[in-house]
Amino acid sequence: MGKVDIIKDADEKSIVVINDLRFKGRRSVDWSIVEDCLKEYIGECAEITETSDVVYIGADFPDEFAHSKDTKALRGANMYAKANSSSVIKEMIEIATNKTFSANYAQKHNTDAKFGWYRYDTRFALPIYDDDGELVRYNVFKARVLVRHARDGKLYLYDVLRTKKETSKPLRQ
Repeated sequence: MGKVDIIKDADEKSIVVINDLRFKGRRSVDWSIVEDCLKEYIGECAEITETSDVVYIGADFPDEFAHSKDTKALRGANMYAKANSSSVIKEMIEIATNKTFSANYAQKHNTDAKFGWYRYDTRFALPIYDDDGELVRYNVFKARVLVRHARDGKLYLYDVLRTKKETSKPLRQ
């Protein structure tokens, strides 16, 4: 994977800049390949700068990221953005902001999210190239990082939700 940058926009908000696209195209994403790439992260952790929360990446994350209802609903640029964000998961956790809590109401998560769920906002940018392969700009995407608070008291990354292109001005080179 190429160099990853974390920059600040004009409003001093952090953005993870992805310089090399792992997934390209316009038709579909092979989510099983994305899932395999995410398995590299299992057992690792990242600290959220804003809150000092340490978020672990468990064995359930790759499957949830690649096959969740949220992922299946994505189309077009947002689908490719989520797939490419798989290469910068730890950086996206590090810059996450706006922590919110919600209790666990689903019976199926009574064990793995015993103490509820946290959501954080994060942002990342993908390069856009012209027909000659020259970098034109970066499109900025926002997403929600979903973290479960498990029975063991630790926070575990569960999914990245609501990946959506920002309507603000794209980043220029």
